[in-house]
Amino acid sequence: MSLAQQVKELRAKTGNKIGPLKIKNALTEAEGDMDKALEILEEMLRNQGIKIGAKNRTANEGLVGSYIHHDGRLAVIVEVNCETDFVANTDNFQSFAKDVAMHIANLKPLYVKREDVPADVVEAEKKVQMERAMEEGKPENIAEKMVEGRMNKWYQEIVLMEQAFIKDDEKTIQQLLEETVAAVGETINIGEFKRIAIGADEE
Repeated sequence: MSLAQQVKELRAKTGNKIGPLKIKNALTEAEGDMDKALEILEEMLRNQGIKIGAKNRTANEGLVGSYIHHDGRLAVIVEVNCETDFVANTDNFQSFAKDVAMHIANLKPLYVKREDVPADVVEAEKKVQMERAMEEGKPENIAEKMVEGRMNKWYQEIVLMEQAFIKDDEKTIQQLLEETVAAVGETINIGEFKRIAIGADEE
């Protein structure tokens, strides 16, 4: 990890309450040991009477990503959360938010996570898929396996996190999020989104 990355990570862990120069000095004193440097910085803040909550992983910061189609007839807004305003202002995080908004505009997910799909909607789809499998003359045990596979495919069509990323169909949005988390060093969550289209929704 480069010095700049160490400084960024430590700054985030201390709630952006210490400047980069003091963080560099702490790293020098700790001979590059991140844990020791964090202890030095925590002690520094304690002496100033400041609580930093370094282990608080709540994602209460972030921004609203947006996308507007070139003809102005389609727009998306999406809430993307992180832990600190420092990360919210990074290129990696902002690029992620924009990519997610553009993806939603094009692939039209209905829910963020599988758990968000209402139980009655899931049961109705399972019933449809089971009836379809039975109509195809499949034995019940085979039909159940077919339904499971078809339900997974259905989730991949309607759930944002399980969709293949529009810019790279070799990865899902979940994998894209995990890559961004690794890059910025903070928890990231995708909250609510809204897709707005004027007139007939374009395919």
